[in-house]
Amino acid sequence: AFIIAEYVNVPYIEVIKAAAVPAFASYAALLYITHIEASKLGLKGIPRSELPPFMGTFLRGIHYLIPLFALLFELIILRHSPELSAFHAVWILAVVMLFQNPVKAYLKKEPVGPAIKKSIVDIFTGMANGARNMCAVAMATAAAGIIVGVVAMGLGQLITEIVGTLAGDNVYLLLFITAFASLIIGMGLPTTATYIVMASLTAPVIVQVGGDMGFVVPIMAAHLFCFFFGILADDTPPVGLAAYAAAAIAKSPPIPTGIQGFMYDIRTAILPFMFIFNADLILHKINSWSQAFLIFAMACIGNFAFASATQNWFVAKNRVYEIPLLLAVTFTLMRPGAVAGWLGVPHSERYWMYPIGLALFGLVYFLQRPRIPKVPAPAKAEA
Repeated sequence: AFIIAEYVNVPYIEVIKAAAVPAFASYAALLYITHIEASKLGLKGIPRSELPPFMGTFLRGIHYLIPLFALLFELIILRHSPELSAFHAVWILAVVMLFQNPVKAYLKKEPVGPAIKKSIVDIFTGMANGARNMCAVAMATAAAGIIVGVVAMGLGQLITEIVGTLAGDNVYLLLFITAFASLIIGMGLPTTATYIVMASLTAPVIVQVGGDMGFVVPIMAAHLFCFFFGILADDTPPVGLAAYAAAAIAKSPPIPTGIQGFMYDIRTAILPFMFIFNADLILHKINSWSQAFLIFAMACIGNFAFASATQNWFVAKNRVYEIPLLLAVTFTLMRPGAVAGWLGVPHSERYWMYPIGLALFGLVYFLQRPRIPKVPAPAKAEA
């Protein structure tokens, strides 16, 4: 987000505002997909009596939120630069780390001296690990900087002309070409380097070629479009570095793991296409909290419907005719302006299309309700 703010030349808070709805909708859909998979397999949650107490667990780790809130306070309220905000957050984190072990030792009536020593060791270990982890990011970012320099020397204009020629006057083809290029270029790169390359190569293409076609794309939407697809490259076979890491943890084959991960990530792939055509999803020119919340809620439900269509399950296994209905729900809730245009409704009244999408979603529920798998009743203990 810091780098996007630098490239787009907007305050950090504007980047957060633009990315909030797509990001939260994507993660909400991921939780929903987890629920779908559990429903398919008939899995049940852990009984509440076996779970650790929420408040006690939360309070034991609440001090870890101090550096995070300090970072957000400096970025959003004080409007400090990302570098200065991160620096302050780091030393605040060091102070928290310095005191956490001695305080715990004091509360447990244990010796404080060894706890202080452990805290100091933890701080220096964290600094060493941070520097070590930054080496890979720094090298990748430096290499990406070389690409940026090459693009600035004229390659960028050539890429724009090539994509414009391939796309012709078709905006959809332009976006598909750009998305595919972002997936390919983003393979094997860390997140930061991925965005730097995308911002130099593909984002200007969307803005310039789209403008030549008479299709105005907000620059923030173009950058987020490329960023989203660059991130998706992490688990897209055949490279899919994240898929290899997940496969190592799950002890499963990397390629099938990557394919399964990509199937889950399709819910994210639909969002960039939606906010390119519906800038409401990035809260472009939206200044009302109630309007923003409405857009967010409908985006989440639309993403749930899309996840149900791609995972072939809502409350029961989908039938063939139910999948188009779920896709219609997604389109209606995420692009109400297009539906309003088809129905002859003024664009200013586009939010009245939301009830149509919700009604279709409810229709699918009632169609599947008789087919909801029966959960076997727990066996009664013998007297």
